[in-house]
Amino acid sequence: MAQVKVYGHRAHLDAARGAISDVIHGCAVDVLGLPGEKRFHRFLALEPADFIHPPDRTDRYTVIEISMFEGRTIETRKRLVRELFDRLEAVCGIAPQDVEITIFETPRHNWGIRGRSGDELTLGYQVET
Repeated sequence: MAQVKVYGHRAHLDAARGAISDVIHGCAVDVLGLPGEKRFHRFLALEPADFIHPPDRTDRYTVIEISMFEGRTIETRKRLVRELFDRLEAVCGIAPQDVEITIFETPRHNWGIRGRSGDELTLGYQVET
């Protein structure tokens, strides 16, 4: 399970939302082994006055926060970050300088999904990778 929040300038996200979502989801499927139908993305498009950042970032500056079940190895999480940087640049033209990624891992019992605690769910994929 993974929930993703993407923050950025409204004009940029409005134009690139689909491509960014496809890149994030492709990385989650390829690296984390998530099923193709498990796409949970929220885009928070901000006006320039509401998205303050250093001047060395451009109007494509994008912040990605990924919340997921704990259990993946450090190498898996690092591979996810590397793949996101690489694919966002190759597919969306967003330079690594303009991307920040944070992964938040949470025990499954701290998730509530479909009326149950996350540790009570049977998943169709591995989390411990």
